[in-house]
Amino acid sequence: MTIGGLELGGRLCLAPLAGVTTVPVRRFFSQHGAFLTHTEMISCAGLIRENAKTFDMLAVDGSESPLVVQLFGNDEGVLVSGGEVVMKRCEKFSAFGINMACPMPKITKNGCGSALLKKPELAQRMTRGLKSLGLPVWVKIRRLESDDDTLRFVDGLVTAGADNVCIHGRTPSQRYEGRADRTITSKAANEFPGMISASGDVREVSDIEEYLASGCAAVMIARGAFSNPFIFEEYAGRFRSRDEKIEELVNFARKADEISGGHKALVLMKRFAGSMLKFERGSAEMRQRAMMSTSLEDIINIFTGGMKQNVDRI
Repeated sequence: MTIGGLELGGRLCLAPLAGVTTVPVRRFFSQHGAFLTHTEMISCAGLIRENAKTFDMLAVDGSESPLVVQLFGNDEGVLVSGGEVVMKRCEKFSAFGINMACPMPKITKNGCGSALLKKPELAQRMTRGLKSLGLPVWVKIRRLESDDDTLRFVDGLVTAGADNVCIHGRTPSQRYEGRADRTITSKAANEFPGMISASGDVREVSDIEEYLASGCAAVMIARGAFSNPFIFEEYAGRFRSRDEKIEELVNFARKADEISGGHKALVLMKRFAGSMLKFERGSAEMRQRAMMSTSLEDIINIFTGGMKQNVDRI
């Protein structure tokens, strides 16, 4: 199917997560049912300055596709220049993404992220400028204060050339509190058929089904992918046993260690710990031990030890 100017094998995507959607994470979810992934949020100002850490965020595994490189900036010139740097350094990206959703002060104080929701004309110029580089453009936004304001903002982006607009149903002031509003994604999906993706509170298969039934072209799974790392497969009807899940996560840890180093692999495994250990005997203690782990081997032993406890109990 064609979504956002890209040929995809399905409608479930891994949303961008700052500091998280690195190569090993994208590999894992691509292998477990995500049909499209995103890089973490990348600063165009950093790209223009040739910042080494920013360039590291452009790392791509040769097998990754389709992959959206998500950029942020506060000016159309900076954004387009950053996009040009991306195209010179890497030809593996399938589309550009623009972050107009991040509500965190360190981003918005510089006029980036969700601060752009207050500047629709600038947001349109940025979309139009990035589109001129020749790749599809995917824009991620948040709900504005009213449905009408949100729909007007989306209309401006689509008119400017956006191929897909992902709406997170919380306002910037909500940050990650409360519940994401699904009414606005449904209204936008019906107003702009085939152009709208949904994000926010996707933790169960029923959440995916509700968004898709409302007319959304695709569903972006973000934090929910860590609370249920096999949700993509479960939507497709594949259910793994407990020991299979643990084995897959241990394999992920080993690969993440190989690609990104032990410290980053440990941090990522801690993201999985809360959900994957919650049904183990003595789960509260195990989760606490996992969060206090100081080495990758320690947390792997906690995961595999928990699995063995359940087997022994049976």
